[in-house]
Amino acid sequence: SSIPEDELLSSAELRLYRHQIDEAIADTFSDDQGLHRINVYEVLKPPRPGQLITQLLDTRLVRHNASRWESFDVSPAVLRWTREGLPNYGLAVEVLHLNQTPRHQGRHVRVSRSLHQEPGEDWEQLRPLLVTFGHDGKGHPLTRRTKRSPKQRGRKRNRNCRRHALYVDFSDVGWNDWIVAPPGYQAYYCHGECPFPLADHLNSTNHAIVQTLVNSVNNNIPKACCVPTELSAISLLYLDEHDKVVLKNYQEMVVEG
Repeated sequence: SSIPEDELLSSAELRLYRHQIDEAIADTFSDDQGLHRINVYEVLKPPRPGQLITQLLDTRLVRHNASRWESFDVSPAVLRWTREGLPNYGLAVEVLHLNQTPRHQGRHVRVSRSLHQEPGEDWEQLRPLLVTFGHDGKGHPLTRRTKRSPKQRGRKRNRNCRRHALYVDFSDVGWNDWIVAPPGYQAYYCHGECPFPLADHLNSTNHAIVQTLVNSVNNNIPKACCVPTELSAISLLYLDEHDKVVLKNYQEMVVEG
């Protein structure tokens, strides 16, 4: 799909699916490292027969013994096409087999439909994806952190309820097998004390105010908990039960306040 005109593009990645060949499983138990390198280039000029002028964008060293999606940073090229209006001559993918034995020749990255493939076969789910990341300028501005002066370093840290950074890497939690993009996101979390009396900026509920008031006279009742009061959604590309790539907005994924 096209990029909306009011969308400010920040980065882009090319997602390629690489196949495991059956005999590669045996490599796990052998001395063969089973490695190949995947290079992704930007094509700088219109292609001519036998001549391709390119610029390297990203490279990765991968093993043969797994089928999975690989992600490559192509932000410089896509930003040139969108921000600077330079012509788009496409991207080129190169696969270099580091072990040139015959049994490795069949291993490949899925970048096009197979010549012997029936129409509609899994190509729709495994074709390359160009994923862009951006924003529409409607989010909250980030404030730059200033370095503390020597006099400030001795001050007590603010332990009151507030938002903290929390980056969720989908590969760390085992979700990268069904989430295609993004690889992760900034979720944030709320933590800290809710002292009595509760400040107005904490957006407290009436129940939290009453609970904190009771806690001030009876320590057996716990203080009110620090919880999010405003959440927002994120967009995810994921594989559904039919292994089709789907774009969906997931609600209440990011703590805004």
